[in-house]
Amino acid sequence: MPILSRSRRAVLAGGLVAALSPVPADAHAILEASEPAAGAAVPAGPVALKLRFNSRIDRERSRLTLTRPDQSKTVLPIDPGGPPDRLTSTATLTPGAYVLRWQVLAVDGHITRGDVPFTVTGS
Repeated sequence: MPILSRSRRAVLAGGLVAALSPVPADAHAILEASEPAAGAAVPAGPVALKLRFNSRIDRERSRLTLTRPDQSKTVLPIDPGGPPDRLTSTATLTPGAYVLRWQVLAVDGHITRGDVPFTVTGS
């Protein structure tokens, strides 16, 4: 059996370590559910806004921005408590088309964002 040189053994050992090492998953926080749901119609007045993700999120580094019918934008306060995979807030809304834009930081360090469009109807 031929003897491997020191450099070949190092390359072989490195390849073996790489092949056997666990590979971290690219886990992004994906929106699983929202209230209101995308495309939903809700009555005017106080509206509870709830977003549920597939993983834990960092609430302090996440953001909710509401685009109103006149295209003005409001950053909404995120409720500090609740399950680690959810963001909640409340806003008093008048009739029109709205978009709730979310940006979250998953605890694995990945940032994801998205929009939830919905309509507010007369009360």
